[in-house]
Parts: sequence; structure tokens; C-alpha cells
Amino acid sequence: MIRITELRLAIDHAPEALEAAIVRFLKITPKDVISFAVFKRSYDARKNVALAFIYTVDVSVKDEDRVLARFAGDVHVRPSPDTRYHFVAKAPQKMERRPVVIGFGPCGIFAALLLAQMGFKPIVLERGKAVRERTQDTWGLWRKSTLNPESNVQFGEGGAGTFSDGKLWSQVKDPKFYGRKVLHEFVKAGAPEEILYVAKPHIGTFRLVGVVEKMRQEIIALGGEIRFSQKVTGFDIEDQRIRGVRLENGEHIVADQVILALGHSARDTFQALHDAGVYLEAKPFSIGFRIEHPQSMIDRARLGPHAGNPLIGAADYKLVHHAKNGRSVYSFCMCPGGTVVAATSEPNRVVTNGMSQYSRNERNANAGIVVGINPEDYPGGPMAGIEFQRAIESKAFELGGKNYEAPGQLVGDFLAQRPSTDFGAVLPSYKPGVHLTDLASSLPDYAIEAIREAIPAFEKQIPGFSMNDAVLTGVETRTSSPLRITRGANYQSLNIKGLYPAGEGAGYAGGIMSAGIDGIKVAEALALEYLAEHPQ
Repeated sequence: MIRITELRLAIDHAPEALEAAIVRFLKITPKDVISFAVFKRSYDARKNVALAFIYTVDVSVKDEDRVLARFAGDVHVRPSPDTRYHFVAKAPQKMERRPVVIGFGPCGIFAALLLAQMGFKPIVLERGKAVRERTQDTWGLWRKSTLNPESNVQFGEGGAGTFSDGKLWSQVKDPKFYGRKVLHEFVKAGAPEEILYVAKPHIGTFRLVGVVEKMRQEIIALGGEIRFSQKVTGFDIEDQRIRGVRLENGEHIVADQVILALGHSARDTFQALHDAGVYLEAKPFSIGFRIEHPQSMIDRARLGPHAGNPLIGAADYKLVHHAKNGRSVYSFCMCPGGTVVAATSEPNRVVTNGMSQYSRNERNANAGIVVGINPEDYPGGPMAGIEFQRAIESKAFELGGKNYEAPGQLVGDFLAQRPSTDFGAVLPSYKPGVHLTDLASSLPDYAIEAIREAIPAFEKQIPGFSMNDAVLTGVETRTSSPLRITRGANYQSLNIKGLYPAGEGAGYAGGIMSAGIDGIKVAEALALEYLAEHPQ
């Protein structure tokens, strides 16, 4: 096939216009086109140009070599790369022991799915509940201030990504097109087909629920086993080799290969790994607040006269500021037309995150405004970052009134260094509620100083960003794992053979797409290692 890039069409073009544009561009006749498919579609919404879609398409034509020769040297025409997924292994008919996957978030789902598709029939251990039961428990915190520490935004089928914007893009290098495998599996499980080609695909929480269930069903149909409410509390290690895992209910599972797809909030499991002698190291992460603006204001600032066009949808943003004190401040997990959600997994702590539905039609836009920190900020070894997070989350619980309400402050008051007493034009979306206060004591002084400098700087890029009535809600601490379960070139732990750290919790991903990709890579590595150790 031939790939054409930068094919521009008016945003309201007729369905047949794309094929006509391909014919014109390649200077062929309609009869020469055998088939075509959209690989990517973005939009150009610059304020001084006509609103347009920009397409990358793969086209099958008659006499392909002749057409390619005619465009030799044209950077916009080249042979299409092979983006199909190719399995690297097939499980033997008989296996001594089945591989174990701990965690059933995006990384664990794709690791288990790939293993199942290759015939390895994995056992998945998920500490939380199935996704629909988990959703009810999550609403219990949001609506009734009742936290279930084992079934919440962080723990349960689908992982933390279930209660997020469902973003499906990543900046990780992907030369083998694992990302296409991730997207195709989501579509097969019921996600909208447009995620295969839109520039910034997303699914949204409600749709993710059904998608995750269907992926679970496929794993089971292929011989895999999913066990919910199965919390791993210990690891059996002999001669620097994993030999099995121990569960809270007293059960022991013998295993020679274990994938750790824990997510960034499995703090007690991190401690169990540390106690077992698995090599861990502290890593950078970020802390800050959620900020909410009217989505209509963000749309106008980003899209100008094109704001409100339903073909574009709600606008997003990505911001970075390097503060005078040496700290970097940036927007994180921006959720157009979304809500701020309660995301704690531990009692008497407050954590925020952002979430959007597929429609992205809520009144407010929200994003994390976070400050990068390093292990030097929390010395004490690989577990010190967790205690650092806990101290901030406990302080937020106290500032919010000790009832899971979050502490909040209007941006104008935050910049003027005075407590807030009343909301203005922007009403916060966080449930159970926001308690207005002074956020200055909720984060270290260097973080407050950097955020106070960054917000007016962001105003220069997005007029209205520092509006007085915008709302800051604290705290955002779970931007990424505070530690890394370090692995070598073979994807196994540096010091424990057969243990495969993976995904966001291990420090190797950040979001649904990169976690899914990492799950695929680790599953491949495990399969190849198994066949090397058990030649047929």
C-alpha cells in the first residue's frame, strides 16, 4: 500500500471527498483505487486559516510501483509500513506452571491478553473488584464519603485509567507499532472505531467499563483465569529466583514467572517487594493541584473563531513553565469537559485526579498543575517517596475538614496569598465537595512558590488562565509511581529472575497507552524466556 500524509480537506467535507482528493493527489483515476483507509486524522484550527482536517491515508492502487516511482523524493508519499501485530511465540501444549500477572489495569490487561492469545493461559490476581462492582464502591466515596481501601479509583478491574479521560495517545517511541495493537484490541472490545485514526483518541469512563469487561471475557475464553479480591502480600524467592506468591487469604501460588502490573498506588505491595529483597529505587514524580476553568473559555482561547465547532469538540492544552527557583511546573492529565474526582486509596487522605466521559461535555475543563520533584527532595531510600506522598495527602484531608472533602482556593486568592471564603463564577466539580481555605500549607514552600509564578505565565498562552474565579483543588500526588522496580534489558528484575516489573507502578509507563504497550512488551519477553528455558 501507499501512504499519503498531509492531505488537507475542509472540515465539513462530504464523505466521498476524501477518495476524490486521493485520486487528484496521485493523479490516477477512481478505477485505479482498490481500497483506502484513514491512518490518522488531525485538525488545523489556527485562528487565521480555514478550519481543516489533515489526513494520513493508506491506499491500495493498481500498478503501485509505477505510482511510487512517479513520487520518488516526495516526503508525503511512501510505501505504507506494516503496522500489523505479529506474535513472537506460541505456548507449548503442556506447561509446568502458568505465568502469574499481578494487577488488572491497562498493563496487566494487555500482558494477560497477549499471554492468553499466545496460549500461555495466565492467572491474573487483582486486589480489587470487577469493574461494575468497583464502580459502585467508587461512587460510595464520591457520593457518601465512604472509602473502600481495596475497591476505588486506584484498585480494581481496569486500574486507575478507568476513572480518567481515557486518553489513548502517548509520546513513547513505538517502532513496532504496539500502539496499533492496543487500539485494535480496544475497538474489537467495543470502543469507537475512530480511535484508530483521530489524532488524540479517547474513550471515556463509561465506555471503558464495557470494553474492559469484553477483554476480560476474551482472556477467560482463551484459557486465562481472572481472580478478583486477591491481594498479594508476599513473594517467595529462592536463589534470586521467584518461586511463588502469597495471598492475604493464606493461599500460596507456585509460579516461576510473575508480571508486576501493580499500578502506582500499590504501596503495601511495594513494601512487600522491598521486604523480599527485590531491587527498588526512588524516582522523580510530581505534586500539585487540579485547576478548573470554564471549558468555553479554554475553547475560545485555543480555537478562537472555531470554538464550539462540534467536529472539533472541547479544546485541550499542554503547558510548561520553568520557575526561577529551578522547579518545572506543567499541566498534567488535562481533561476537557470533565470533572475532578476523589482518588484516594487510603483512609484519612485526600487525593485528586481528573476524569472525562466520551462526550466531554461537562461545564469545566480541569488539569493538574504540578511541580516536578526529585529523590533529593525526599531522602531516605526507595520507600521514602511514598511517605512523602502520604504526608501531603494527610494534610489535605485535614485542610478539607477531615471528611474527604478536598481543600480548595480561588486562583485570585491563591496568587494574592489570602484564604478563599466564597466561590465565584466557577463551581468545582469534585465530589464529595470542596472546602475553601488557604492552600499555602498543603505543599512544600518551593512548590507553592513555583505554582504562583507559573499561573500568570500560563496566562500569556491562554488568556483567562489566571482568572480570579478559577478554582484550585488539592492535592494531586499520584502523577506517577514514586519508585522504580528496576529491570534489565530482558525486562526482568535486576536481581530476581522470573520477576517482570511492568507498567506505571514499576516506573515504565505513564497513561493507558504506554502501560498497554509495556504490558505487550513484557508478555513477549516472558513468553520467549519460557520457551528458552523449556525447549521442546
